[in-house]
Amino acid sequence: MPRADFIAFRRSLGRTPPLDRMTVRARGLDFAVWTSPPVPGTPPLLLVNGGLIHDHALLWPALSPLAAGRQVILYDQRGRGASSPPPDPAAARIEDDAGDVGALRRALGIRQWDVLGHSWGGGIAMLGVAGDQAGTRRLVTVDAVGPTSAWMAPLHDTALERLSGDDRATLQRLGGAGLHDPDPGVHGAHNRAMYRAWFADADLAEYLAAPLASSVTGAAVAARLRREGYDWRPTLRALSTPTLVLHGERDALSPSVALELTDLLPRAYAVLLPDAGHMPFWEAPQRFFELVGEWLASASPGPPRSRLP
Repeated sequence: MPRADFIAFRRSLGRTPPLDRMTVRARGLDFAVWTSPPVPGTPPLLLVNGGLIHDHALLWPALSPLAAGRQVILYDQRGRGASSPPPDPAAARIEDDAGDVGALRRALGIRQWDVLGHSWGGGIAMLGVAGDQAGTRRLVTVDAVGPTSAWMAPLHDTALERLSGDDRATLQRLGGAGLHDPDPGVHGAHNRAMYRAWFADADLAEYLAAPLASSVTGAAVAARLRREGYDWRPTLRALSTPTLVLHGERDALSPSVALELTDLLPRAYAVLLPDAGHMPFWEAPQRFFELVGEWLASASPGPPRSRLP
């Protein structure tokens, strides 16, 4: 999407809805949680950000249009942003983040909600919902990581092809085994260097500044996943929650990952968004919000009416 069209779309939304902040105690930790006003008769929607070292601001106000018709809930993952860290941050695992999803629902007194996860947050969302299926009505993944860690090396190579100058040099220096180090500075520098590679539109990448973040807990999670690899297929095969798998066709994280997930999850439907990279809510916002809204509002799960052939 050209920059001018993106700016026009955001301006058409009016003021960003206000969020109320609260502290929620779950699994022995204090989580910072933000909510928009409840909407009677509509399940709340939990938004799970990616980035592993980032907080909820990665998805807000980017996903604020979703608050027009339902309550949205955002939170900082353990040891990120304003949420308290675990007793031993160096031992943190993504499975800990996944376990927090259902625990937060119960702590908030919510019987059932919908869940949306982006990028690594898609992985947290899938694992979290797999352990809390009775509490989840629908799931949406947005350019989520794959069911195994096989995507990591191809992503690194694609990003190098897309980048130049200092960003490319940083990626060459820190990529691969360099990310086995749980140093938060290393992972922060890598995330910033990767930023432009996520976009299909280079002009939009320049307009939207690369976010800054640091987290000892998040860096430990990221380093362990990259060092040890992972295979979530046994868990995800049992995830029967209806799932919409959205993915930008021009994402540096190959769309083949979305097709892997769709083949694996028992009740998943894939939509590839043309001319969009890793953040389709910025590069294809009209289409993105139409699809998510349609999926969450439909009476019975099935392929979105506007699904691509």
